Amino acid sequence: MPALRKKRNPDKTREAILEAARLILAQDGKEGLSVAQVAQRAGVNRGTAYHHFQTREQLVEGAAAWVSEKLYRSVYEDSAYVYSLPAQTSAETFTVRLAEFAMENPELGRVWLFELLRSQQPAADRFWRQYASNFERFAESDLAPQGIDAEVASVFMLAGTFLWPVWAGPRARTAKERKQQAKRFARELIRLSLHGTIRPGVYGTIPRP
Repeated sequence: MPALRKKRNPDKTREAILEAARLILAQDGKEGLSVAQVAQRAGVNRGTAYHHFQTREQLVEGAAAWVSEKLYRSVYEDSAYVYSLPAQTSAETFTVRLAEFAMENPELGRVWLFELLRSQQPAADRFWRQYASNFERFAESDLAPQGIDAEVASVFMLAGTFLWPVWAGPRARTAKERKQQAKRFARELIRLSLHGTIRPGVYGTIPRP
């Protein structure tokens, strides 16, 4: 009697492939990723991997979507409680969480960021949608000065957050050191938001080079 073939679970297979892709991206970055490598790491044959993801770009897109969801949960998991805090405390909490995620997931975070920046539909990304809408609400509130471009500010903040680990990462080998670097970045971001970089009344008097 022939042996019964084990029935495959397509969803579990897809998740195993994406998990392998995330591990490779975290270790080697986008340049080190290929469908063949991912298939080997996931323990599936190439045909199965190509059935789920025909190209490296599709793998990257799938991994970026996973990062967006994880990022959303890490930053906004208890957002109702954080929003109930004083405005500055609430902003600091979200900023520190975002910076800590970036420090703990440097390669995956940058893959997500660059996929977002080149996307034709950034609003499809759950984290970006929440982050940008928060900034828009802030820009329209009494807390903000007039004239803030919420889209530019959102991109500026995210770009700085996910590029900071490139600079600080080599000096942050332990989890404690990574937290310290994340808080260091978050403090400066909050300070810039509160006070800017040029003293009021001085702008316009600085001599040109």
